[in-house]
Amino acid sequence: MSIVTRFAPSPTGALHLGHAHAALLANTLARRAGGRFLLRLEDIDPGRCRPEYAAGIEEDLAWLGLRWDGPVRVQSRHFPDYAAALERLAGRGLLYPCFCTRADISREVAQAAHAPQASHARHAPDGVPLYPGTCRMLAPNERAARIAGGMRYAVRLDIARALAAVPEKLVFDEGGVLHPCDPARFGDVVLARKDAPASYHLCVTHDDAVQGVSLVTRGEDLRPATDLHRLLQTLMGWPAPRYIHHKLLTDASGRRLAKRDRAASLRDLRAQGLTAAEVRALAGFPD
Repeated sequence: MSIVTRFAPSPTGALHLGHAHAALLANTLARRAGGRFLLRLEDIDPGRCRPEYAAGIEEDLAWLGLRWDGPVRVQSRHFPDYAAALERLAGRGLLYPCFCTRADISREVAQAAHAPQASHARHAPDGVPLYPGTCRMLAPNERAARIAGGMRYAVRLDIARALAAVPEKLVFDEGGVLHPCDPARFGDVVLARKDAPASYHLCVTHDDAVQGVSLVTRGEDLRPATDLHRLLQTLMGWPAPRYIHHKLLTDASGRRLAKRDRAASLRDLRAQGLTAAEVRALAGFPD
């Protein structure tokens, strides 16, 4: 069966070798199977994404010799689609507005951690403190009054209700092995906020379904998020792709290559005189 893969970077900086590895892996698996390789720009964070980074991504991939099928999907052009998905979830009573600021949440989590019955604060797999559910208990009239009064709010998924709405046990397929999912570890996650009308979790699952992605290849750091993504896919009736979570490339000291640590970019390597073939080899895909 033909497969569809995708490379979906965020245009918040220049691509580095870790990105090259991810893109080359997705492309290789698709081409070997006679499938399709897609490019998606996940630019839902207006504060960090830049048009010049988006242009640089396409230029770097082309320099590496990669060709994607069809037009590039740019997420910021599809906010109405994500809003429609949110409306479907809201219509089932699975979402609620959260008026807590980050400071409010940090304060409540700290207080809970120091309560006599608590041994430590609980955190989600991505390191974010689990939301204590403060706004989940607000009465409908109180929520409406706060919204009418202009209070800013995020939209959270009521994880307990969401899990109750899923009849089957959630699993994801990785290399033919079915792994059990535990989305409850993430608590009531944010699916939208004022400065980002849709979250990564909602956008990525929506777009994988819309684009017909059948094999998701991404770093092993995102393996825990797959539990949450399988929940959203099941709630929305979207197909479940297969997954491959690859190891992350590291520098000489064993530290993961990352934009925030100013890992050498592909453009830097090109400026140093390396050829595309040499960079592909460094990324683990020699010709």
